Amino acid sequence: MSKDKGLDYLLDLNGEILAQDKGCWIKIEARQLEMATRECPYGVKYCLTLHDRYGKRLLGFDNAHLIKTRKRGRFTGRRIAYDHKHMNPDDKGVPYVFESAEQLLTDFFTEVDKVLGGMK
Repeated sequence: MSKDKGLDYLLDLNGEILAQDKGCWIKIEARQLEMATRECPYGVKYCLTLHDRYGKRLLGFDNAHLIKTRKRGRFTGRRIAYDHKHMNPDDKGVPYVFESAEQLLTDFFTEVDKVLGGMK
């Protein structure tokens, strides 16, 4: 299995605040766990957020808390997801499939570009 090329980069970004267009800013938190857990099988806790000039979160990708989602079908119960994204300030979170730290960064910055591009 190949090492996730983006993991070291993600961990190096921990604590960074990155200025963006229109007075917005990004905050990145990422830390490696001592061991993998059921909630975090790849062993990294992360929270990547985009904020407006007043500090309101516009977008976020994280695994800091669980979200419960309904599976399709009548008797399937619920699926618990820790990896999720908040696509707007009021979004309680929708599941995000974590493939790698590199893909996480790519997906997050793609969404940041969309949000910033849609602002007046």
